[in-house]
Amino acid sequence: MLATFVIGLREGLEAALIVGIIAAFLRKNGKSLVAMWLGVALAVALSIAVGVGLDVVEQVLPQAAQEGMEAVIGAIAICFVTSMIAWMNAHARDMKRQLEAEAAQALSQASAYALASMAFLAVLKEGFETSVFLLATFSAAQSAVLAAAGAIIGLLFAVAIGWGIYIGGLRINLSRFFRFTSAFLILVAAGLVITSLRSAHEAGWLDAGQRQTLNLSWLVAPGSIQSALITGVLGIPADPRLIEVIGWLAYLIPVASYLYWPRSRRPAPGMAARLQFAAAAAFAVLALGLIALYPSARPQVPAQATLVAATGSTPQAVGTAQLSAASDGSAPVLKISLGNTANTTLPLTDDNCRPERHDGIDASACAITRKSSPAGSPSSLTLDQIVALSGGRIPVGLNPAEHPGPFAADWSLERSTDVWTADGILLDAAERSTTIVTFSGSGLQTPRTLRVNDNAAATSGWRVSAAYRNQAASALNSVAAARTQRTFWAIQLPAVLAIGAFLLVLSGLRSIIRARRGRQGKAANAIAKLNRRPDGTAAKGATYAAH
Repeated sequence: MLATFVIGLREGLEAALIVGIIAAFLRKNGKSLVAMWLGVALAVALSIAVGVGLDVVEQVLPQAAQEGMEAVIGAIAICFVTSMIAWMNAHARDMKRQLEAEAAQALSQASAYALASMAFLAVLKEGFETSVFLLATFSAAQSAVLAAAGAIIGLLFAVAIGWGIYIGGLRINLSRFFRFTSAFLILVAAGLVITSLRSAHEAGWLDAGQRQTLNLSWLVAPGSIQSALITGVLGIPADPRLIEVIGWLAYLIPVASYLYWPRSRRPAPGMAARLQFAAAAAFAVLALGLIALYPSARPQVPAQATLVAATGSTPQAVGTAQLSAASDGSAPVLKISLGNTANTTLPLTDDNCRPERHDGIDASACAITRKSSPAGSPSSLTLDQIVALSGGRIPVGLNPAEHPGPFAADWSLERSTDVWTADGILLDAAERSTTIVTFSGSGLQTPRTLRVNDNAAATSGWRVSAAYRNQAASALNSVAAARTQRTFWAIQLPAVLAIGAFLLVLSGLRSIIRARRGRQGKAANAIAKLNRRPDGTAAKGATYAAH
């Protein structure tokens, strides 16, 4: 409530002062105030419509989109309040004189409608800022009802002060008033930085720097007065995250220093430019340091994955698998070692791989099929052997009376291997083996095909052990989180620092140009005085001397 009260008082007073000064000027010059009040009413209606419209749009959005919109509104509100604080800090003393001069010019060039337009635009600007700022503050407030009540009371106070100034019965030191309230609004805006950063995280836009730095639950216990002041007014939560603390300090320290640094101790334009260049260099060095020194993350998993039999209730280790680069530098290969059998090398080329999400991880899924003839398989089979291979049943189409055997046998072993890799490591793998025998002869008109049931571990299939799969998935998830952090700290933040350094250089150059022009103007004035005769006329050649 206190925060919205000060916002309503501060923003409302700015608009009320402008309207009051214009109204007093019109009254003194005998002009009607009807057009001005129409402009003010229209601006107020548009400002309310903007606030209501933003709130309605936010309510109909999904939760993540609502958080994103709150983050955007908060960022806009921070820019509004910062620019407003800086402008009022520089113009509060001369605001009345400047407004009266602009009003006199408008009145001389056009009519009272020009002054009405001035009032309309002034109130519309302050109304837009107030709507956005209050909407952002409502989102962070503990009680929307109290926040709205504070804003209304603040606006009513502002209208009363403006009316008092209009009728001439109230004197207020605007410079002191705005300087005092600016200190409070800077703290409120710094709290909005925290709120906006948290909303951006909840919207899925900012995942870096979410480590909790402080535990303030002892200070801001829910329902306490401290919680109402620190969390409700200043926006500081009980569990500030690292990025929130950095954002709070990065806003509060420069803005407060800019506004409240003693004027007597402010550096001269030349020194200010050098300080800005030094700050730009520091920003650039910090950005380059983050880019060069921030560590890169790599998944840490065992060099070899344990393979277990695909059948059986208890996993039994049958071999190992290892992902490595090919000797010729082409596609990676999977080296499989199964007991006493010869090692197998499977190339994972683009032809047999495709993107696929596996165990919640974006991976490359490769499917490889191999066919071979099993060693030591008999070339002929009796009827009893075929029945045994079929699991104790006579295959369909085979009549013992008409086809007593023996039969000629042709064997084929088909292995289908599925491999999932991610970030250069083996994530998962499995192999299914199928033995097919084609028998003919002994009265069969056409050959028959039989899928053989074989429980031997080496032929029935294998898979990567669950322990390795869990370890690989955990390592990849950790690396993904670390890379998200690195994207922010080593790419996005250095980009922001580079932009800040560029703006500081431009500001420093601007200060140098202004100082040089000031010196040139003083030198020209001094030369003009030296060449001016005592009677007030210019001496001969004074025009040339001045140049």
